[in-house]
Amino acid sequence: MEESGKLTGGCLCGAVRFAATPVKAEMDVCHCGMCRRWSGGTFMAVACGTGFGVVDDSELGLYRSSKWAERGFCRRCGSTLFWRGVADGHVAVSMQAFDDASRFSFVEEIFIDEKPSTYSFANETRKMTGAEIMAAYAAKREAGHG
Repeated sequence: MEESGKLTGGCLCGAVRFAATPVKAEMDVCHCGMCRRWSGGTFMAVACGTGFGVVDDSELGLYRSSKWAERGFCRRCGSTLFWRGVADGHVAVSMQAFDDASRFSFVEEIFIDEKPSTYSFANETRKMTGAEIMAAYAAKREAGHG
């Protein structure tokens, strides 16, 4: 990562630019129905915790997709940019929105129980069901980490 740990990225048209500090140089894939519909495939995301900021939010759109999360996108070109927890501010940034997405390794698939049978990834990954990921988030909140 760069000296400060912050990486830059943005949308397809360049109207929305961001700086983010990834928690790890890892990417995960979400197979949940909302992410698949929102992204047009799987949502390939990099966890950035609360280390995320938009440079100019004039073209940033936010959609409250559930009681616990909102999704950020460019209102001009429609690019999928990030998922953010409403209660804890945790941000998962679209891997492909980073200027250099090649630095991230693919390590985990979440909501594996919602993955359609029409595709599969070739590499070995950790896999978590929706119930497992929701339990992990609940445990994190109870421990005071979010």
